Amino acid sequence: MIDLVPAQAAPRIEKLLAARESRTLDFKRVSGKMVGKALETICAFANTEGGILALGVADEKHDNGAARLYGIQENPEALDELGRKLRTQFHPPVEAISLLRLPCALRDGGAGHVVLVRVPRSGKVHSIVDDGTWLRLDTGNREMTAAEIAELSYRRGVNSAESEPVPVDWSLLDTPVWAEFSAARGFNRSRSIIERMAQVGLAEKVAGEWIPRRAAVLLFGDEPGGLLAAHSTRAEVRLVVYQGKAVEAGAKPNMRKPPRTLRGPLSRLIDDTVRSVLDELSRGVELASSGFKARHLYPERVVKEAIVNAIIHRDYRLNREIIVRIFDDRMEVDSPGVFPGAITSANILSAGSRARNPLIVKTLRDFPVPQNFDLNEGVPMMFAEMAHARLYPPQYRQVADANKESVTVTLLNMERPTVWDEVSDWIDRNGPVSNSDICQIAGVDTLKASKMLKAWEDQGVLARLPDRAKRNMAYVKPAQADEQADLLSTMLDNKI
Repeated sequence: MIDLVPAQAAPRIEKLLAARESRTLDFKRVSGKMVGKALETICAFANTEGGILALGVADEKHDNGAARLYGIQENPEALDELGRKLRTQFHPPVEAISLLRLPCALRDGGAGHVVLVRVPRSGKVHSIVDDGTWLRLDTGNREMTAAEIAELSYRRGVNSAESEPVPVDWSLLDTPVWAEFSAARGFNRSRSIIERMAQVGLAEKVAGEWIPRRAAVLLFGDEPGGLLAAHSTRAEVRLVVYQGKAVEAGAKPNMRKPPRTLRGPLSRLIDDTVRSVLDELSRGVELASSGFKARHLYPERVVKEAIVNAIIHRDYRLNREIIVRIFDDRMEVDSPGVFPGAITSANILSAGSRARNPLIVKTLRDFPVPQNFDLNEGVPMMFAEMAHARLYPPQYRQVADANKESVTVTLLNMERPTVWDEVSDWIDRNGPVSNSDICQIAGVDTLKASKMLKAWEDQGVLARLPDRAKRNMAYVKPAQADEQADLLSTMLDNKI
């Protein structure tokens, strides 16, 4: 537990009392019944988006202002019991929980403390021993059903559709791609395809019969999408090239040509998609308004990595295609599924990628020409290559809507101003940036700073903080915007 001195604690207490209970913030007095409810909240936070549990603080519905500060002194034995159960009552254990003790003046005028329990968003699915599995709602917790637990396990990558057995005839997997893989692995040719698939984990015995796993069909079937159609699995890539900078509604789509569908076993699908996209990019873009022909500047390694990641890390439960969109000013790769584990748009550079489909990733490493080396260097390489080319960094966006779960990476075809490096670094170190900060960083006047901020906002590399007046406007990177919308991000950044 970390203890703060009064001078550090005072502004945090003030902001804490001004906050309201939310999806990422909960208040509890330290009473005898607190322990069970606190464990449920911590479990729910870990299973949802993370959060802060403030102990020793009454709910705002029951008291106001400093009258809410009962302190942990109200029942120190309950706090000790909670500390013990944090280590023993979760399955699997919730990692990286931290406690921050803040000194304050209690409601009766005496000196005391409140404790903030910081719970990070977990990459696993957690249950409380003998008390179920919990989910966080807007202002409370709810026990999850078995179906919800299974769904969350898939979304977080704890379970993967790639490992599920699917009844596909083995002869349909005995393809040229399987022959190439078998030769590269040095398999004994006298053994059957079933024995060799089982050897590398691509088959599962069901009721005494070996059945290929979904990964085997995706990797070696000539047309996996057709073989898996009965199992609601799509395995194609759609390539769409647009005229202009946006999809325009209307009777006539603003496409330069009909969309193209790419199919095949994953290794071939990666090759064909990369080749097709690079071919489109190499042709450049004729800008209709000026007749000027612009060329796409993205490094080939970055384009390939974006496509490889979409294909090998997508959620193969979802009955949707990967979509690659090419616009005049950018390209987008839209992959079905959300980020696995604890990865977010904000931390993907530091966290790197996590394999949702480890069996596919492991098998692709053993192909004659590996598509992926599984060294966790892909995302950092993308950022470094885009910076070296003086382009904006890759922009990651997650849509968690149940009807269209997806992760989109956008590569902007725009040269990055030199001052962006300084602004980006400033935000990473100090948080939201304002007009006055830009004036200081770039040595420009207010009007120029406003134009720069507007340009970055239009290009999608900065986003406004919510609920700010125009004269007090500040900006963050898009991935940080949602985190800044509530108290959680402020507290996680140790600003409360």
